[in-house]
Amino acid sequence: MAPLLQEFVLHFGEMGSRWGINRTVGQIYAVLFLSKTPLNAEEITTALGISRSNTSMGLKELQAWNLVRLRHLPDDRRDYFTTPDDLWEIVRTLVAERKKREIDPTLTKLRELEMQGAQGDPYAEARIAELRELIEMMSTFYEDMNRLETERLVQLMTLGAKLGGLVEKTSRLNPFTRTKG
Repeated sequence: MAPLLQEFVLHFGEMGSRWGINRTVGQIYAVLFLSKTPLNAEEITTALGISRSNTSMGLKELQAWNLVRLRHLPDDRRDYFTTPDDLWEIVRTLVAERKKREIDPTLTKLRELEMQGAQGDPYAEARIAELRELIEMMSTFYEDMNRLETERLVQLMTLGAKLGGLVEKTSRLNPFTRTKG
């Protein structure tokens, strides 16, 4: 493996554990992400120096996350894997999967807790309601942003950064504006 590729793969493995996935799964993804051509499991196994079973389990996990694509090549019975070319598609997939696995179950639990009615702890009940409202607001925002075409989303993000800078500048100019600090 070239030094650039090796460093990227090692970093992705380290980051994988911070993102809640196995180090090897992160490394498999990194190898696929940087490969010009689809790779089969044997090529991934050789590139990373891991067991074939580790490769198979990692590929299954990446498929469950919808982060790799299965490809078949003419006159070859082996399965080949690749990542989407579009970085925005990858990011959208990651956000959607994390929302499905982490945010949605939490929102469901918060709603269930609220439906139980008063339990004698007004402070805790208010905090649960406040958290549910915030998560619902964030989920609605996510759904609105997810409906946008990528080009529009990039424009909005660029505009948002400019607006943030403008708000900061105007708050310094206006002595009546209070900012948290």
